[in-house]
Amino acid sequence: MGPGVSAKSRGAGGHGSTPDAVREALRLAISLGEFAPGFQLRQDELAERFGTSRIPVREALKQLEAEGFVTFLPNRGAVVSDMSIDEVVELLEIRIALECHALRLAIPAMGEVDLDDANKILRSYDKEPDPEKWGAFNWRFHETLYAPCNRPRLLAMIEANYGHVSRFTRALVSRATGKERPQREHYQLLELCRAGEIEKAVRLLREHIVQTQKTLRSAQRHASRDASPD
Repeated sequence: MGPGVSAKSRGAGGHGSTPDAVREALRLAISLGEFAPGFQLRQDELAERFGTSRIPVREALKQLEAEGFVTFLPNRGAVVSDMSIDEVVELLEIRIALECHALRLAIPAMGEVDLDDANKILRSYDKEPDPEKWGAFNWRFHETLYAPCNRPRLLAMIEANYGHVSRFTRALVSRATGKERPQREHYQLLELCRAGEIEKAVRLLREHIVQTQKTLRSAQRHASRDASPD
């Protein structure tokens, strides 16, 4: 399950009644901005949404609290967690550590199928005009590169961290940078992986994420300036 999959398609009936499936669907909805920071997550409404009882929903919310997606407040219950810009920047630093390690492990294990899949994702990304959908393509590309590392816990940590970051950077960063520069770097990264240039690929990935940090700070400064009275 990645940030590009439909939340509702994962939720109702069958396996959707398990706490893990409800947690994944809720995490996805939060990551995509469907539930904004501060939104109250009512257990009865979520149980109806996912076609289950309140017990799996309550357990899923507790798990999401441990992951940092949900906060329990007195007299309000579960709400979607908010974060400061500084906290998001710190998560991007964690992203650098996790993803660079995964890429270093993955490159020696990559086959032509992996590289071809990543290239197809980038081609589809090129054709997508809607900035709201770029984040899903970005995730699928990175996820495809890291998958050959065969470290399920590491990959789960990367996915959870990416979900946190994307809900705060998706709109600001995508609209501020466009996709020309990120896509150019994606193709360069793919070619370095194909050539087996591990250290160069890891260095480029780090620079790629650092640029997101810089863009986020810049976009936040501009948003604050535009919001301030004359």
